[in-house]
Amino acid sequence: MDKIHIRDLNIFAFHGVNPPEKENGQNFILDITLYLDLSVPCESDDVRDTVSYSDVIRKVIEAFTAEKYNLIEKAKAKKAQRLKEEAEGIVKPKPKKKYKPKPKSDVESPFVNKRYKKTASRALF
Repeated sequence: MDKIHIRDLNIFAFHGVNPPEKENGQNFILDITLYLDLSVPCESDDVRDTVSYSDVIRKVIEAFTAEKYNLIEKAKAKKAQRLKEEAEGIVKPKPKKKYKPKPKSDVESPFVNKRYKKTASRALF
């Protein structure tokens, strides 16, 4: 199985439980890994046989910013669901553990770095 990585995609959105996060918004940095079979485009050298990076990025941004969520977990689940629906039969789901630091928020915290861990049996990333 092959992988396509899109790293450090910076998306401005209005997710969070605290009023400043919902009113002012904040930047979220996403890493995306698509698991797929690239044998056909490797043989054909035809762009129509592969996944468009720009389409993936556009769909992630649309899904991640379509609504405001209290929890980043919900926003990430919506992003994964949208990509799964759009890429049925192309992108293969694979379980993965993911640690990603949460960007700085407007809420004061003694923590230097906040992390979100997702383990799912059918996650795309």
